[in-house]
Amino acid sequence: MTSPTRETILAALNEVQDPIDGKGIVDKNMVQGIDISGENVTVMIGVDPERGPSLEDLRQAAERAVNGVNGVTTARVALTAERSGGAKAASAPASPSHAGHSHGHNHGHNHSHDPAHKPASPGIGTRPPAGAAGPGGGQRPLDLGAIRSVITVASGKGGVGKSTTAVNLALSLARQGLSVGLLDADIYGPSLPRMMGLRTAKPTHSKKEGKITPPSAFGVKIMSIGFMIDEEQPVIWRGPMAMGALEQLLRDTDWGELDVLVVDMPPGTGDIQLSMAQRVPVTGAVIVSTPQDVALLDARKGLNMFRKVNVPIFGLIENMSYYQCPNCGHVDHVFDHGGAHKAADELGVPFLGEIPLDLKIRLGADEGKPIIETDPDGAHSKAYANIARQIAASIDEQVGPKTKPKKSLFPKISFR
Repeated sequence: MTSPTRETILAALNEVQDPIDGKGIVDKNMVQGIDISGENVTVMIGVDPERGPSLEDLRQAAERAVNGVNGVTTARVALTAERSGGAKAASAPASPSHAGHSHGHNHGHNHSHDPAHKPASPGIGTRPPAGAAGPGGGQRPLDLGAIRSVITVASGKGGVGKSTTAVNLALSLARQGLSVGLLDADIYGPSLPRMMGLRTAKPTHSKKEGKITPPSAFGVKIMSIGFMIDEEQPVIWRGPMAMGALEQLLRDTDWGELDVLVVDMPPGTGDIQLSMAQRVPVTGAVIVSTPQDVALLDARKGLNMFRKVNVPIFGLIENMSYYQCPNCGHVDHVFDHGGAHKAADELGVPFLGEIPLDLKIRLGADEGKPIIETDPDGAHSKAYANIARQIAASIDEQVGPKTKPKKSLFPKISFR
């Protein structure tokens, strides 16, 4: 089979015409990026946000055109509506600060992108939702199908063990009989494929049109942009591109029926966090912090951000709370101790529990063998299980028991 090339992809895409003027989308500089990975091709098309809701037919036509290229087995086309000028913005001169770069730094910016140059990261983007008024306003919630609840695991800063916590909480919820999905929302630093032992896994075609079936491990469905890029390949996108990627991972994944979707959020309080609150009916947020003051300062910011967007706070977890010597049993508070508990009391939110600093937890994450699976009856797994039980109870409180219809839950954003 002949391998697809950028030239054959561009030729096929130029047969797709913009309904406004009948011109090819390549001639109009609407193609922002093409990524070819073997037989898999991803294309990003830039459109005016106001036109986004009406261009689903164009997106599908582009996807069919790419699928028709010899050598292509999987084609994914996404629309991104970052630029207010639509196709005109694509012909604007590049910013001088990027003139020496051949790729990557101009994805989704208000300057040109030569589609003949390969982007630094795959073109996973977003189709603007019906009724969208552009990023940040007037957007309708994503239809997540049969997902009963969405839990975000967040932190104010990186390096506090948030992703490890998210993995082990997801597995603990699954062990309690819930059907669980796990979404890696850290677009810039995806780590779940490695942590779940799925470094070589790839999503597959779903029987549902336009959907992909996520890989699974330990009874949990997992989706991450890490499945679509090399582990050492950087994702060089600005906020709207990253938000578009997250929305597509949420929307185009065939999650099936889930009791809970656990979302491993990126650190901080930026665009992705706000986008999640605007577009996804988040059932509750769990904040992870280490005990020292510098981490707690950022954890408070993260917690208050969710409060601003009226997302319920399920509680605070103190990770790396203490270290216990496996030989003599001596306990050492490497990062202080009790800070998260104190902060939870001051902020008026539940304190969910402590997780120790332990070599087995770290090794399990690095090797793709979470401690919940390797030592399910150990003290650390019991600590995760206790926190998961509290989260499950909070879910029932927010959306109702599984035996009853789910309550409508969508936060109203207020920045007063």
